[in-house]
Amino acid sequence: MKREQVKEKYKWKIEDIYPTDEDWEKNFKKAEERLAFSHYAGKLSDKATLLKFLRENEEYGKDLERLAVYAHMRNDEDRGVSKYNAYKAKIGALWAKYATELSFYEPEMAKLSDEYLNALVADKDFSDFDYDIKRIIAGKPHVVSEAEERLIGMAGEIFDSFIESFGMIDNLDLPLPEIEWEGKKTKLTHGLYGIILHSDNREKRKEVYEKYYSAYTGLINTLTSIYHGNVKKDVYLSKVYKYSSCLEHALFSEDVDRGVYDNLIKAVDENLPSMHRYIATRKKILGYDKQYFYDIYAPLVDGVNVKYSYEEAYATVIKGLAPLGKEYQALLKKGYDERWLDVEETDGKGGGAYSIGCPGTHPYVLLNYQPALNEMFTIAHEMGHALHTYFSQKNQPFAKSEYKIFVAEVASTVNEVLLLKYMLKEAKDEKLKKYLLNYYLDSIRATLHRQTMFAEFESKAHEMAEKGEPLTKENLCELYAGIGKKYYGEDIEHDYNISCEWARIPHFYRSFYVYKYATGITSAINIVKRILNEGDTAVKDYFKFLSGGCSTDPVSLLKLAGVDLSSTKPFEVAMREFDETLTEFEKLMDVH
Repeated sequence: MKREQVKEKYKWKIEDIYPTDEDWEKNFKKAEERLAFSHYAGKLSDKATLLKFLRENEEYGKDLERLAVYAHMRNDEDRGVSKYNAYKAKIGALWAKYATELSFYEPEMAKLSDEYLNALVADKDFSDFDYDIKRIIAGKPHVVSEAEERLIGMAGEIFDSFIESFGMIDNLDLPLPEIEWEGKKTKLTHGLYGIILHSDNREKRKEVYEKYYSAYTGLINTLTSIYHGNVKKDVYLSKVYKYSSCLEHALFSEDVDRGVYDNLIKAVDENLPSMHRYIATRKKILGYDKQYFYDIYAPLVDGVNVKYSYEEAYATVIKGLAPLGKEYQALLKKGYDERWLDVEETDGKGGGAYSIGCPGTHPYVLLNYQPALNEMFTIAHEMGHALHTYFSQKNQPFAKSEYKIFVAEVASTVNEVLLLKYMLKEAKDEKLKKYLLNYYLDSIRATLHRQTMFAEFESKAHEMAEKGEPLTKENLCELYAGIGKKYYGEDIEHDYNISCEWARIPHFYRSFYVYKYATGITSAINIVKRILNEGDTAVKDYFKFLSGGCSTDPVSLLKLAGVDLSSTKPFEVAMREFDETLTEFEKLMDVH
């Protein structure tokens, strides 16, 4: 479908950022002309000058973020439009110049005494920036010289080239074929692939699985080269900034203790027997002699109609999130009415779904909606991101409004779990209840077990590169296959295609992102349990978290909502939730 064929109400209202492209271009030109911060270099030991710099930089940052978000959104409407490719390239170049212009800041701040910096933290005039200053104090061992920081800033576009290259392949150049589906010929897309994998047509599942992976395995040498380049970039930067490993670098940037990461891996590994049991249960219910990875999403319950139009799905999301209160529901409706969302899958459009926001306007959501149950949960998920952004921007100054990626998947997953619990409660038909329990098991498997599996893969891939081992298609596939067998067990066939799955995961280009999905669902399960058990008190605590931005470290923010990831308890609660759900499902399905 072409974008011009989509009804206006299904397109995001991007003119709320800039009314026209011409306005973007005028503001871009002004931003280019205003880029001048180097004259502050050497003067930050004076409090008045420092405060002036921070305020001026804050205003410039707001304008730059609006320019970047607009360019990104326009580009994602159709990746094939050269004009918006150019917009994105221009803002990328300006952002790199901006980073270069600010290259003096952290090295100079790091040279200032702890006494001076701690006095700034205690000064109410600097309250908007106190968390950033605390992070500068903590990061002193990792600060490089101004000249080195300038060189790193100048290389920003080069460092981004790996994810850009993968994105162009994945969204535009991937040789996906035409297939027959529902009586007509249509091109296989990422969205359609997901729909068919969830269908009960095993022959078609096998066909699209093989054709989909054939597109990636046919490019495996190129994809290996791009991924290896991205990992080498990570290794280079961790060494430049004097970290012991890429993982340490990633965790420090999120202000997260290594113990949280270790708690997650340990808890999932210790509870893999439940995962293996679920895979074996699937095989028994499906009645297959051999189970393959194209069977992993096959429906286990027949005769349940779970197709929702976009309108039906959105209305159900609003009802399902009632425990969060009327204000939250009103904001969901506002987003629908005022076109915060871009709904339809169209030619050249960026794949998947995401939420994005910028100062001075509401958040936005990109969808590629298909009429399936999982897509309704995608709406709940992305609007969770959007309203997390909304509350953080509303309650925090700009410098503290952007929450850490570590907590980015919490609000989104709280919405999904609340919606699931609502649907289970409302289910009158036993088949629908079985279906929803199956869906919940698959959600936990995909978000907790699978993302932790991804996390183990990328940490080991980075460890290999840190030891100087080349990342080849053979050793990457061997590594991925070995981890996959540990996680999925013996009741599924591990073929060559699935050993190459790493080559199609976009999040691997944002290294050490995926484990945050797993800690996100762990936190969400705990938060939802508390909301449903305690009501208003838990909701108020949860809203403190939503409104926290990055006013403190993310683990402390989660403690406001009653979740302490520095202990093992939340992980144990999440693992128990999976096991108890599986037991209930097996009982209803009469599986022994």
